Amino acid sequence: MKFKITILLAFLFTGTLYAQNSAQGLLKKTLDKMSSYKNFSSGLSYSMVNEQNDIHEKKTGTILVEGDKFRIALMGQVIISDGKNMWTIIKDSKEVMLSTLDPNDPSNVSPTKILEEYSDYNAKFEKGQRKNNVKTLVLTSKKKSAFHKVTITIDVAKYLVKKFSLYDNDGNVFTYDIYNFKANVDLPAGTFSYHPKDFPGYELEDMR
Repeated sequence: MKFKITILLAFLFTGTLYAQNSAQGLLKKTLDKMSSYKNFSSGLSYSMVNEQNDIHEKKTGTILVEGDKFRIALMGQVIISDGKNMWTIIKDSKEVMLSTLDPNDPSNVSPTKILEEYSDYNAKFEKGQRKNNVKTLVLTSKKKSAFHKVTITIDVAKYLVKKFSLYDNDGNVFTYDIYNFKANVDLPAGTFSYHPKDFPGYELEDMR
């Protein structure tokens, strides 16, 4: 099964009084800080819920990001992108699906590009929040989009995104919990490339 690569990852930001009191300002500061990293790694807990269809899925894994490139390991599946192509590796069936990364499709693009896409959303603070160090932003699209709403929960004391959820037009809610975030890590050469020798016996299907 091919998961939507709908990963919105925004992390530490430089806080100012304006940014802390303006949802749009906070979003901008988040984007600016994320763009300053050479790369980052993080633990990832993923869930997909559709109440109408009684779907409740949950998986855990890790993600590595460097610019437009990413590598995700998610319980039996590895997804690798060099910024142009994407390899979806399914371990159970020993299959590899090669596809072209569509820069205009927010479900199949790198986390950095997705964050840039959401910077054009209307942002506001969620109502009813107490005065504490955790704040949730609610983003709604200004135009037709695959996701009509996005929520981002931020620990403003540590300047760290803890969770985000994406709401699509089919009633699906994709939620990602972020933990063990590390910026500017040493990554082995070839991290964001597919190497057949690492997956012996796998069948490659070119879908480009």
